[in-house]
Parts: sequence; C-alpha cells; structure tokens
Amino acid sequence: MSKVVLQAKNREKAGSAESRRIRKEGRIPAVIYGRSGKAVSIDLDSSEFIKSTKGISESTIVKVDVSGAQNKSYDAFVKATQRNILDGKILHIDFYEVESGVALRAKVSIILNGNPIGVREGGMLENPVHEIEIECLPKDLPERIEIDISGLKANQSLHVRDIPLAEGVKLLSNPDQVVALVKFAKAEAAAAAATTEAAAAAPAAAAAAPADKKAPAAGDKKASEKK
Repeated sequence: MSKVVLQAKNREKAGSAESRRIRKEGRIPAVIYGRSGKAVSIDLDSSEFIKSTKGISESTIVKVDVSGAQNKSYDAFVKATQRNILDGKILHIDFYEVESGVALRAKVSIILNGNPIGVREGGMLENPVHEIEIECLPKDLPERIEIDISGLKANQSLHVRDIPLAEGVKLLSNPDQVVALVKFAKAEAAAAAATTEAAAAAPAAAAAAPADKKAPAAGDKKASEKK
C-alpha cells in the first residue's frame, strides 16, 4: 500500500472561534505533536482526509505536507480523532510525528485468514486478541499482521509468541496471550445432552421397576392373627 499523502495548511490562529470558522469552510483543525513536545497547528480538507484515510489502521504512517509558514512535510500517525457525538463529523485531529531512524512503539492489528480444520469439524473459533504492541524503526513498521489459521485443529490455540515477526521488530505484548482458539463445541454439547438425558430417564426407570416385596394389606394381617 502506497503512503497516504495529506495536504494541510499552517494554522497561525488558535481558539474555539477560529476552529469553528475553519469547520464552516469544510476543513478540520489539527495538531501535529513531535517527540520533543513541540506542536504544529494545521488544518486540512475534511473530504480529502476522510477519503484518503479510509481503511487505514492506527499503525499506518501518513505523510502530511504543510504549506504556509511551515512549508514542511511530516511522517506521522493519526493518533486520535475527535468527533461530534450527534452527527459523527470530525471536529479535530491529533497527529503524532514519526522520526526516521528513531524506534517507535505502536499497536498493530491482527488479521486471521483461513477456515481452521477444527471449525470445519464442528469446533468454534475464538479470537480474544485483535492487536499486539511492537517496537521497531518506522521503516519496519507493518500496517497489519496477517496470520493463516487454516491448519488450526480442535482444542488447539495460537499464542502471541507464535506470531512471526519481521527482523528488527520487537514484541512488547504478553507472549502468553491467546490470539486464536478452536473449541470442540460439538463434543461438549453431545456429552452435556447425554448427561441430561440420563438424569431425566433415572426417575422414570425407578417408577417403572416392580417392587421386590409388598406390605400385607390390613385385612390380610387380621386374618392371619385369627388363624
């Protein structure tokens, strides 16, 4: 996937009134935060941003070309987007600058591909972990990690430690976390059903069984005493 390039303008004025003016023009106020703490205020076209960033992940590095007083390009993450709770429109964007040659930490999405053997045999797939945290140089940062789980059998699991990572990428997440697990639900359901049937049949069987001895009737006892 080619790098997303966003065109932005340097924003010299700040404040809520200026932000409202920018939004009325169909643009979004934003800030690029650097590693040193320095912040650059910008604004960019709303339609272009939505169209260009559709489908990107939190670990996708975008290029922001800023014109005006800055006239500079930044490689950055889309760190956060603030939205209007009523109509969902983007109100503000926070970018985080990425410096070439400096290691960074990022969360990368995990994509599971394939239909596991265990699922085809009646098992149920569980996917408790959807992303992992890694550390690497910007050039080595993957947008996502895709894993083929078609060979996963029933009662087998895939852990974070089993995920293949490229050279130069360091894992920060707990390696013992389960990423994917196939539970053999069919066998468990059959066993539970058999237990339920056995429990239901027991009282009926006991009621139907003939008694070994019958107590004498009251009349029979009196007749025996007269004899």
